[in-house]
Amino acid sequence: MTEKEKEQVAIFRFGVIFPLLESQNLRWGDKKRLLQQLSEREWEIPFSERTHISRATLLNWVQRYRLNGERIEALFPSDRSDCGRQRSISDETLAALLQLRKELPRHTIKKLVEEAYRRKIITGVDHIKLPTVYRLFKLHHRQTLQKQEDMRKFEVELSNDLWQADCLHGPKVSYQNKLVKSYLFAIIDDKSRLIVGSGFYLAETAQSFIDCLSDALRCRGVPRVLYVDNGSSFRNHRLRIGCAALQISLRYATAYRPAGKGKIERFNRTVRMQFLPDISEGLSLEELNKRWQKYLGDRYHISRHSSTGQSPLQRYLDDSHLLRGAPEKLPDYFRNQEERTVSNDRTVRLENRQYQVPIGFAGRKVILRYETPDRVEMFYDKISYGFLAEVPLRANSHVGRHEPQTARIPTVSGSLFNGGE
Repeated sequence: MTEKEKEQVAIFRFGVIFPLLESQNLRWGDKKRLLQQLSEREWEIPFSERTHISRATLLNWVQRYRLNGERIEALFPSDRSDCGRQRSISDETLAALLQLRKELPRHTIKKLVEEAYRRKIITGVDHIKLPTVYRLFKLHHRQTLQKQEDMRKFEVELSNDLWQADCLHGPKVSYQNKLVKSYLFAIIDDKSRLIVGSGFYLAETAQSFIDCLSDALRCRGVPRVLYVDNGSSFRNHRLRIGCAALQISLRYATAYRPAGKGKIERFNRTVRMQFLPDISEGLSLEELNKRWQKYLGDRYHISRHSSTGQSPLQRYLDDSHLLRGAPEKLPDYFRNQEERTVSNDRTVRLENRQYQVPIGFAGRKVILRYETPDRVEMFYDKISYGFLAEVPLRANSHVGRHEPQTARIPTVSGSLFNGGE
């Protein structure tokens, strides 16, 4: 499993145990019920065919996370002990058996397996037991059952308990003597309905949303949960790893079900009715954002909300003494990450640029984390070794060449997720 895949698993595990981490003050009976709910729920586990997580596993993850200084690296999976061995039923065989089950619904499991052997869906080299097939069929049936959804309205207890985010297509703006479409990213606080972060951008990209989110974090603190849809702007490695490092539970709405993020959808309708009709095309992006911030400050944030009976700003400020502030060096939490092997001349290449690596790393795989190619930090074994400079080709041409020597890697403190500075 690659480093990125391990990170993806760790982020998933953090999201699963997040309710347990924030329930330290609950009584044991309440914790026990929460454990039961999490263990009975079906999950889409990365790189695994399993859909359930046992209580013992959940408690093990919580313990590992807390004993290692609440760092997400503690949730990285260890290498599999059965790596390289064949599973009893492959995904392809299971899919074929399920299709056969549809064709022959009246067959018993035993007859179905016998038919699978006859059709060579299962070959003689496979060692498949009837109870295994029965359990897989039962699990698949449970996953495909239609469940009635709970559509009741809800509201969280405190400001910054939950933020909802979305992107709205805006008017065309003047950019480099052309009319270019703009996009409004907005993040709303669930309890107060305050717009904690927003802005018009020239592109509907992950970078635009991370910029919007970073402004929100600096100005309004850190939320417990960030709820977004499944668009490409939000399905991004930088966002997932940054939220996990900041202990924000990143959750995605069910596809094609906008009701799950109803408050931001309702705000989008307000924007279409109150703000966009007064905006003509051809403004500069700066002017558009200036008018947008004026609308929020002079109208939306100070107006009485029909659902809460208070203005969004006043309702948010009522909880201001309970909010968690954002850490310093916030951009370091939302950086790209790439794995590279250091060449014999102690260089690595990234986005068509070549960087010099400290002595002792030739032939080793290192992790590069960066916000832009002008600021690239190198990690080895989850320890930071500082920021790399581009290769000074002219200066290197005057350096004498010597026989290669084995250098000892220095020890530098730092974390893969806190910037290592």
